[in-house]
Amino acid sequence: MSAHALLFDAPGPKARARHRVLTVVGAVVAAGIAGVILWKFGVEGQLEPSMWGQLLQAEVWTEYLIPGLVKTLQAAAVSIVFAIIFGLIFGMGRLSQAAPIRWFCGVVVEFFRAVPVLLMMYFAFGVYATNNVFGTDFNAFYAVVTALTLYNGSVIAELVRSGVYSLPKGQSEAGLSIGLTAGQTLRSIQLPQALTAMLPALVGQLVVILKDSALGTAITYPELLAQAKNVGTAYGAVIPAYILCAVMFILLNYGLTVIAGRVEKRINRRGHTAAGTVTAGLPGAVGGPGVPPSTGVGVGAAQNLDPTD
Repeated sequence: MSAHALLFDAPGPKARARHRVLTVVGAVVAAGIAGVILWKFGVEGQLEPSMWGQLLQAEVWTEYLIPGLVKTLQAAAVSIVFAIIFGLIFGMGRLSQAAPIRWFCGVVVEFFRAVPVLLMMYFAFGVYATNNVFGTDFNAFYAVVTALTLYNGSVIAELVRSGVYSLPKGQSEAGLSIGLTAGQTLRSIQLPQALTAMLPALVGQLVVILKDSALGTAITYPELLAQAKNVGTAYGAVIPAYILCAVMFILLNYGLTVIAGRVEKRINRRGHTAAGTVTAGLPGAVGGPGVPPSTGVGVGAAQNLDPTD
């Protein structure tokens, strides 16, 4: 029986009919809301071709939108790298056998998960600007990076912890049985499989980082949203500028999702998953005779490891 069947039953004829009705009703409601919004825009003159035509001017892109896009990508890229490093370190810390390390990492992760990103951004910018830590031109940038790193790194740490805990217990037992320490088992067997298993959730968090970079407009960081606001003020096309900004964010997030999906497929094809193909040809592999699935993968994965690593 598949995991899908265990989670919920497939809908019957009546349920499918009800779902179709609800889908149609939802589509009609959404179309109605969109129609009201467009009608309101038309009344306010926001749909005039002249207003939208201003966004096609070269200086709008060279002076505002492209520099704002570059700033957004810079802050998001640096934050993503630091958040992943932070998440891996503190996620593994939460799995440590040493209680003090585990408690310290737990306190740090829970604290930064509880503090709003914007509040951390304000605080970091206040500290950096007051002491001129990075210089006038970079204080806002590093405040954005700091806030995004601490919050999203804490979330990624929880993803790492939950990803390792979701693996079959046989994974750790297999590593210990061939002489690996608990730390070596975590790094060599459990963590690589956990990262693959948590990849969809990780991609979602990376999208959050990219979107939350727009909060930098509150501390004068000239990212895409701030530049769209400047375009609306300079050319009197506030709504078209914000709509264009939203479309650009949607395209960025979609592109990030597509790239991550391709990476996941490539990893799966190479067999680096918790139920991957690394044990397909080994005696006692998953599905093999007389070997429980909960331990077969771990043994197969551990057979390729050197205890001296």
